[in-house]
Amino acid sequence: MYFAVISIFPEMFATIREFGITGRAVTQEQVIIECINPRDYTTDNYRRIDERPYGGGPGMVMMAEPLAKAIEEARLRAKEHGCRIDKAHCPVVYMSPQGQTLSEDSVVKMTEYDGMILLCGRYEGIDERLLMQYVDMEVSLGDYVLTGGELPAMVLMDSVIRRLPNVMGDDKSAEQDSFVDGLLDCPHYTKPHDFAGMKVPDVLLSGHHGNIAQWRFDKQVKRTKARRPDLWQAFTPTKQQAKWLEAMAKQNSVVKNN
Repeated sequence: MYFAVISIFPEMFATIREFGITGRAVTQEQVIIECINPRDYTTDNYRRIDERPYGGGPGMVMMAEPLAKAIEEARLRAKEHGCRIDKAHCPVVYMSPQGQTLSEDSVVKMTEYDGMILLCGRYEGIDERLLMQYVDMEVSLGDYVLTGGELPAMVLMDSVIRRLPNVMGDDKSAEQDSFVDGLLDCPHYTKPHDFAGMKVPDVLLSGHHGNIAQWRFDKQVKRTKARRPDLWQAFTPTKQQAKWLEAMAKQNSVVKNN
């Protein structure tokens, strides 16, 4: 998968290009990440990419022209890497607090793209005309504001890359994460068996895969109800999960009656 990142701070992306699972994906050429600095497409000696806003007000606004040229360059590079250049296959994505909130469902859909062009804003924002003409979607991490779009872009790429086939050491690891099935993740344990007087639950040592799966689901349900009741309200169980929920309800009823 191809990623072109448009940012005035391309050095920041060494983090995702060189370290961890995403760095390994780049090394193994499962993913290509290229950074394009819009300052390279300015025409003045100071390489300015921002100006005072029309109408007055605080701060600066990123100018449309250098960003437009950077996006056109990103499209050329994406095409060279085999991407189909349209919003259905290689969209231009603006990282913005005004965009749709990134979710696991949207991440999974993004894995189907040939590539993505990620636009990182700074200052008070970007000239609206650039957004209207070039941007296909706006994506937010949540209802808060950061100093720029670089960190959100890295979060988006990390989320998408780890969901690509064969990137994780075990593809099932990604499938068992929080939010994948609509619930929070279950607790995890490893050696030693006894830590600070707390032992690993016996069921995880039993080797009975059915009981282990049911135990993990039970913990997911309890954790989701306690921490994210909104997720629980929207959860739709599978047939197997519905049977486990019924068994849990019966067990809770017995405990209450006793």
